[in-house]
Amino acid sequence: MPHYMYVAVQGDNKISVFTVDPQTGDLTPQADVSVPGGPFTMAISPDSRYLYAGCREVQQIVSFQIDQANGGLTQNGSVGVEAWPTYIATDRKGKFVLSAYYQGAHVGVHPIGDDGSVGGAPIEWLETATGAHAMQTDPTNTYAFVPHIAGNGPNSIYQFRFDENTGHISYNTPPSVEPVAFSGPRHFCFHPSLDVLYFSDEQGCSVTGYRLDTAQGTLAEFQTVTTIPEGFNERNTCSQIQVAASGRFLFAPNRGHDSIACFTVDTASGELSSNGIVPSEARPNALCLGPGDRFIYSAGQDSGQMAIFSVDQQSGELSRAGTLPLGNGPGWISVTELPG
Repeated sequence: MPHYMYVAVQGDNKISVFTVDPQTGDLTPQADVSVPGGPFTMAISPDSRYLYAGCREVQQIVSFQIDQANGGLTQNGSVGVEAWPTYIATDRKGKFVLSAYYQGAHVGVHPIGDDGSVGGAPIEWLETATGAHAMQTDPTNTYAFVPHIAGNGPNSIYQFRFDENTGHISYNTPPSVEPVAFSGPRHFCFHPSLDVLYFSDEQGCSVTGYRLDTAQGTLAEFQTVTTIPEGFNERNTCSQIQVAASGRFLFAPNRGHDSIACFTVDTASGELSSNGIVPSEARPNALCLGPGDRFIYSAGQDSGQMAIFSVDQQSGELSRAGTLPLGNGPGWISVTELPG
């Protein structure tokens, strides 16, 4: 079945659509879809039928139907929001759009219509704190987590209970967990088989692992590992984070050092070990694994280019396989498989 990539190019007010060759990792341009307002963050529904984009210049969330035959996008809805969404995701059932607002100091939950569209008033619009940077539900769709960076935020991960039937959220007990260090949790991913979450730490230039108590929906920190080489003292922040479907490898980009930190994962304990640091494009804000985790794609927000890396399936090591121009300010990459 064919694979498609969607890249939000904020500065050019578009989402670019590519086909992905699963054997070579090569990308073939298919279309540029105009999205006025600076699309920045994206999410694809669990059934791969709809795409959602949060815009940075015009404060809105836009929904698109994905053509299952050719990957094309057709806008089918939009909703204005009170701040620009830093991050959006759907819940695990694809019934709600979850959103986090860095400057807006809120999280939101919007209903998704039967046609996959957004457009209604939020079910939840809850004040948290400045620096809210992501929001996802856990694999059971019972809990939700919202990291807040440090300095411009409280250096905290807010813990919620999520009602998958109504979309309502409520604070868990305790309502937050604070990292041991001044790390600034930003984005996170779930290990595919362990009850473990990994957070990229914006200020700490690190990745921190947390164990998830599935009965209570609470997190407990167990490890922090650096993403930058010893002796590097220039300004650097971490951005997105990806874990392979095998659970064996994890990747986190550095903005400043302009690289991707690679880790191997102990699939029994979830512990991370450094597996090298690979140069990437300037300010690699967006990161996404491709089909079969054989390739990883990193978009440089300053360079306007995509770095393509092959992933050694045995070692997890990265090798630069190509570079592709994207445009002004690419901010997000999403890949999905369609029936074709």
